[in-house]
Amino acid sequence: MELMRAARLHIPSRTLTIEDVPRPVPGPGQVLVEVGAAGVCLSDVHLIDGTLTPAHLREEAVTLGHEVAGTITELGPDVTGWTTGQRVVLQAGETRDGLVLTRGVDYDGGWAEYALASVDTLCELPDSIPFEQAAIIPDAVSTPWGAITTTARIRPAQAVGVWGIGGLGAHAVQLLRAVGAYPIIAMDPSPAARRRALDFGADLALDPDDPQLRGQVLAATGHRALEAAFDFAGAPAVREQALTVLAPKGRLVLVGLTDKPLTVADGTRFSYLQHQILGHYGSAQDAVPQLIALAEGGRLDFSRSVTDVLPLTDATQAVRRLHTKEGDPIRLILRP
Repeated sequence: MELMRAARLHIPSRTLTIEDVPRPVPGPGQVLVEVGAAGVCLSDVHLIDGTLTPAHLREEAVTLGHEVAGTITELGPDVTGWTTGQRVVLQAGETRDGLVLTRGVDYDGGWAEYALASVDTLCELPDSIPFEQAAIIPDAVSTPWGAITTTARIRPAQAVGVWGIGGLGAHAVQLLRAVGAYPIIAMDPSPAARRRALDFGADLALDPDDPQLRGQVLAATGHRALEAAFDFAGAPAVREQALTVLAPKGRLVLVGLTDKPLTVADGTRFSYLQHQILGHYGSAQDAVPQLIALAEGGRLDFSRSVTDVLPLTDATQAVRRLHTKEGDPIRLILRP
């Protein structure tokens, strides 16, 4: 039996360890992928700190990592249309028996030397996109892409606000600019995050604690207010603030996850202005191929998104750096 190195999270104790585990063997409809790069996401941090718990994990431990790119190294029985040596990106999850399962949460992910993948979760990766940049597409980029294009249905010249300029929020700013939103107003209490928002294409970056925020938003939008607001922070205060600067028929899109109650302070105003609150999670199956094509075609550039690349053995350090925001990371990447 061949072994491989993997970063395993023991759910009952929330203990992350680097272990030697059996190298998986692909079954029917599966391939084995040699991992070239795997992203570290705030969701991984929340799994480790106990904020999130896998809903459908059948074992007590799981290999983390839902942002994965690599090379097909072995084909399962009867697999056609794919060959060993092909570069691929893996979708962040799949549907099994009617359940939506997340890679690295509900089943083993890519913080390992090798990862199993069903053929319907494979996306071909052109040689022009490095593994480190490709790995983040299945969540850090595709989740805001889905929120913008599918849930919020943003159209050109619509005024938008983005709260929380971390890994997902920074890409949301970049993607909103790509689809023609204007103005794009970013909100974050961190000066470094506000600078990052401007670097990624925001027209204005504000401190949410500024008492003049509403006036600044109205001035920037020609007193239209925001046609869409995106909460990437998952904070009740963000949601309450966003509702105060929404235009009539404006929509608030909830992307950041929180188990705290959702509160509408003024129900009459909410109804009178015909506001909408929309929940968002993940992205459609076609999002990753779309984003790969846009990156290959030069419409999107993710080179700024990779803050650092660390060896798999430093997974615990990467998690700590993301949790403490040491160095203001956008995305940290693990390389086996």
